[in-house]
Amino acid sequence: QVQLVQSGGGLVHSGGSMNLSCAVSGITFSIYAMHWYRQEGPWNKRELVASITPDSTTTYADSVKGRFTIYRDNARSTGYLQMRSLKPEDTAVYFCNAILTSPLQYWGQGTQVTVSS
Repeated sequence: QVQLVQSGGGLVHSGGSMNLSCAVSGITFSIYAMHWYRQEGPWNKRELVASITPDSTTTYADSVKGRFTIYRDNARSTGYLQMRSLKPEDTAVYFCNAILTSPLQYWGQGTQVTVSS
């Protein structure tokens, strides 16, 4: 059974930092790309925030570039999102996603990040 279990999240003041993690089991994590998405509300589209390939090439949305860092620890089958200089507009539910091909992708349960002004 494939599981992506997220931890981290919560409430932070504007300008603060927060780390999210995504522990993966049931797949060979090292061959999967990992993405972090966020969704402001249940009716909003999920926004791709950051991506990391199996060989650790990273890409970021313009809105978080320079503030967020995605990284992975293949030995621990865990992906991370380090968030700094948080802004109220970063408030959202954050989801991790592990993808090999389009049909072979899995999602974490989501975690709320709230940034107060």
